[in-house]
Amino acid sequence: MSFKRSSGILMHISSLPGKYGIGTFGKEACSFINLLNKMGFTYWQTLPLGPVDQCHSPYKSPSAFAGNPFFIDPELLAEEGLLTQDEVKSSEYSDPYSAAYEWLDETRPTLFRKAFSRIDDQIRSDIKIFENEQRHWLPDYALYMTLKNQFHGKDWYLWEDIGLRDHHTEALKEAREAYAEEILFHEFLQYEFTKQWNAVKCCANDNGIQIIGDMPIYVSLESADVWAHRDLFDLDPEGQPNHIAGVPPDYFCCDGQLWGNPLYNWTAMKTSAYKWWIDRIGRSLEIYDAVRIDHFRGFSAYWAVAGTAKTARNGKWLEGPGMDFFNAVFNAFDFKEPRIIAEDLGVMDEGVTNLLQETGFPGMRILQFGFIEEGNNQHLPHNYVENSIAYTGTHDNNTLLGFLWELPPYKRDYALKYINYSCSGNEWQEGGPQSPSCHHFIRCLWQSCASLTILPIQDLCGFGSDTKMNCPGCADGNWSFRITHDALDTIDISWIRSMNEIYKRIP
Repeated sequence: MSFKRSSGILMHISSLPGKYGIGTFGKEACSFINLLNKMGFTYWQTLPLGPVDQCHSPYKSPSAFAGNPFFIDPELLAEEGLLTQDEVKSSEYSDPYSAAYEWLDETRPTLFRKAFSRIDDQIRSDIKIFENEQRHWLPDYALYMTLKNQFHGKDWYLWEDIGLRDHHTEALKEAREAYAEEILFHEFLQYEFTKQWNAVKCCANDNGIQIIGDMPIYVSLESADVWAHRDLFDLDPEGQPNHIAGVPPDYFCCDGQLWGNPLYNWTAMKTSAYKWWIDRIGRSLEIYDAVRIDHFRGFSAYWAVAGTAKTARNGKWLEGPGMDFFNAVFNAFDFKEPRIIAEDLGVMDEGVTNLLQETGFPGMRILQFGFIEEGNNQHLPHNYVENSIAYTGTHDNNTLLGFLWELPPYKRDYALKYINYSCSGNEWQEGGPQSPSCHHFIRCLWQSCASLTILPIQDLCGFGSDTKMNCPGCADGNWSFRITHDALDTIDISWIRSMNEIYKRIP
């Protein structure tokens, strides 16, 4: 299942330039796609497209299926006759450098309700068709969002109405009748999200660009999925997790990472022939050309931490579903082309390695890790295998330039020698699109045998650590990076295209 020799850019939709406080599915998305085409890239990888939590993390969403309404472009709503130009103007935000989540939380719902108030019978009919197509998740999600508003934002396990809290059929029926118009509003948002995103994906595919999505292995406790399918999760009778997800101590965090997500009840999942998971993967393959499954090792064995734990230090490994799950996936979908990437980072063992080999999925290699870990490790490019996806870094890493700054001098010297960087003095510190050290790292990666190489946009621009997307284990200051039109205009298109041409990464 190797990808053809090619390359791509990693950048989330939220990081696109534009006037509306966050990247959207508007004209800037297609302009970015055209830029990727000019540079000789084949893939655009995003982070998960779902709604975000109060920390704005796309990896902790109220739905494993829904899309983030903030990505809906106001100008496109105006073209449908759902907003006036004055209303579009009012949705503009002055700061182009970071996503304005708090401002969006305050202003976008009002804007979207104005648009919803103007939908006609044809759009209502189209929404109902869309609801039927997405019936395995959309009715529950729209009702969940409606009820959460009715209960003043309380999490579902704190709802006073026991019938609604526990997802009883009769209570749900009454609620659907009582709140039909509000439910339709949330379905409208998902309809518009999907329609606008499909147009972006068509633009990408028409320009030779494939979209790689990202699927977190776990979902949030405070999600429509857990509320509607409590039996599929490891919960106590009150709806609280018996165990929660995380990873043991590693390079990123000495206490490990305590993610807090509820774990799956894999016995119940298997009894249902993994239907929820099959539906989830099916939805991802509808909206992406390929998808990265985060924390692949959790399908072999996963770190289980007590539900009341404060850190992830004292967890235990439990057996995952293994190949039984992926056989169900292969039976459900015909993979004529490689469509799944396994994020196989972190603590690896023989079980994970064997599972990866049996599935045939490509794993990941991170160039930065090659210079952090001691010895002749698998993240050094001379150890890559063809069936792998190699990155300079991911959303969890520092930028290349920031990474060089934080390395101990002896490791930095080795890294610079490895990439054949011969400039004297402190020229390695230079940033910007002509950054000599970034160029050497990129060339080193592009020379490797990895079938697909992917580059965060920050590294192509030679940005420093102030632009990294996420600091694992940190609650604040994440997920806000945006690139500007000016920064995109300074990219050395001819240089990166020459890298793609020289190293045969244009299929």
